[in-house]
Amino acid sequence: MTGSRLDPWIDSYAARAMGMTASEIRALFAVASRPEVVSLAGGMPYVDALPMEAIADTVQRLLLTRGSVALQYGNGQGDQTLREQILEVMAPVGVSAHPDDVVVTAGSQMALDLVTRVFCDPDDVVLVEAPSYVGALGVFRAYQVDVRHVAMDANGLVPEALEEALAACRAEGRRVKFIYTIPSYHNPAGVTQDQSRREQVLRIAQEAGVLVLEDDPYGLLGFDGEVPQAIRAMDSESVVYLGSFSKTIAAGLRVGWAVAPHAVREKLVLAAEAATLCPSNFAQLTVSEYLRTQPWMDQVKAFRELYRERRDALLTGMEQLFPKGTSWTVPTGGFYSWVTLPEGIDATAMLPRAVSQLVAYVPGTGFYVDGQGRDSMRLSYCHPTPERISEGVRRLAGVIESELELIHTFGNAPVHLPPGPATPGPDLA
Repeated sequence: MTGSRLDPWIDSYAARAMGMTASEIRALFAVASRPEVVSLAGGMPYVDALPMEAIADTVQRLLLTRGSVALQYGNGQGDQTLREQILEVMAPVGVSAHPDDVVVTAGSQMALDLVTRVFCDPDDVVLVEAPSYVGALGVFRAYQVDVRHVAMDANGLVPEALEEALAACRAEGRRVKFIYTIPSYHNPAGVTQDQSRREQVLRIAQEAGVLVLEDDPYGLLGFDGEVPQAIRAMDSESVVYLGSFSKTIAAGLRVGWAVAPHAVREKLVLAAEAATLCPSNFAQLTVSEYLRTQPWMDQVKAFRELYRERRDALLTGMEQLFPKGTSWTVPTGGFYSWVTLPEGIDATAMLPRAVSQLVAYVPGTGFYVDGQGRDSMRLSYCHPTPERISEGVRRLAGVIESELELIHTFGNAPVHLPPGPATPGPDLA
């Protein structure tokens, strides 16, 4: 063993561990969590809106009546009753399945990891949107996957760009293992694929013989009352569908799921058992009891209204205060808006100055593997109150104006940072 003074085991790590590095901005986010900082960075659901007394009663009743089951090992695939209830939760987005096709996981993040583990060897190709969910990029990086970005527009993944990416891989003799997409209320872009676009993406994937991995944690959180139909609703054999209770009940319970074709489901169960033996029975049965006894859809509707009000506060503030040359997406659901800064401003370089002015965001580079996104940022409106959002936008507008003045006076100074996702912590993903 040689190692180093900082890590005597550095020579013993697997090659895939070399990519598991904390980003240069992660320490800043620790500062940004202080109460005086308005954080427009975090993707945390507003759990304070939950009926806490009802949840407390649910947990108490569970422990008193089924405590010996809730605190014991469970089924590696997940609780049967909960899997049946998940079918009801997915019904609004058009997903139908048999309970046996559902695998319960510790959040949809675990499901994403399992699918990647089952399908991908090092250097296999996965196609993702540009930008894409930072947590997914972290998973792909850990499994040494060759991630290739595919362009997006206001309607999500661009079909022509997807066809070009698939053709380029074929020309190289490379096999694409799956297409990873968040079609509804995208994280981080805040856009939604319309039905026509979903049909096109599915058709292209089917013709290429490529699996679609559909991540849908925000599907029920639309602001106009309509629920987009999942891609999985159109094809049960070409799509693996990921869902989660993190955004509609509680992120801390860590309960998500995957719906997969039968043969794929068997592999996912075996991979899940190897990782965790079984998902938490306590968390599963808590969610199950909540779904059984509480008007959960009414709570989802309450979340919709709450997040719509906060979205409006963000959009109004940006419209009134952000300088000319700034643009942003207008989300119709979910948690995020994607902001493109005036020419010359580097969002990553600007972040320390923003934090010093007591406002935080996630720079766009965190959502790419290849260094793109320097002129962009993700703003989240899900957790702060409307008043705090307005104040955060005011502070951020001042920082952007100051950056423009510096550029006008001194020009642009190059910033050299390593490519790859600048991975924040779980509360910011």
